[in-house]
Formats: sequence, structure tokens, C-alpha cells
Amino acid sequence: MEASFLSAVNVSILAIAVIFTVLIILIFTIQLLEKLIPYEAPPPKAPHRQPASTPSVSGDQDDHVAVITATLAMHLGKSPDEFRIVNISQP
Repeated sequence: MEASFLSAVNVSILAIAVIFTVLIILIFTIQLLEKLIPYEAPPPKAPHRQPASTPSVSGDQDDHVAVITATLAMHLGKSPDEFRIVNISQP
């Protein structure tokens, strides 16, 4: 029993030593690569702008515009004739 227990402890210690050795090598490799090839942030993207003109609404979008207009009119407590939806875009 003692021999098998000691051999199990030796194997465990050896496995832990191998794992930490590989991790240390990996840390130094990453640090070396950071010095050789520094990180450059990509340039910021310009926000996509919608044209100022009113897009043509057709088909199913007519229903969507009608529902949105009715919902806003009810929420604001105004008549749907008092405001106009000119642009609907999806993010």
C-alpha cells in the first residue's frame, strides 16, 4: 500500500511540475511575441449615415409604419395627423 501511495504522489508531483513548466514557457513566449509584434488597434469605423431623403415605403412596411404611428399617437396622446414618421431603420 505504501509503495503504490508513494508512486501516486510522485506521479502527481511530476504532472504538476510538467504543467507549470509548460505554463511558464507559454507566458514567456507570449511576452516575447508582444515585444516582437506589438498590438495595433484597428482604426475606428465611421458611423453609417442614412441619407436625409425619405425612403420609399412599400408592402409590409406600410403596415409597420401604421402600427408605429398608431402606437406613438396613443402614447403621446396626440392625433396621428399631428406628426409624421419619416425614417425607420433597423440597428
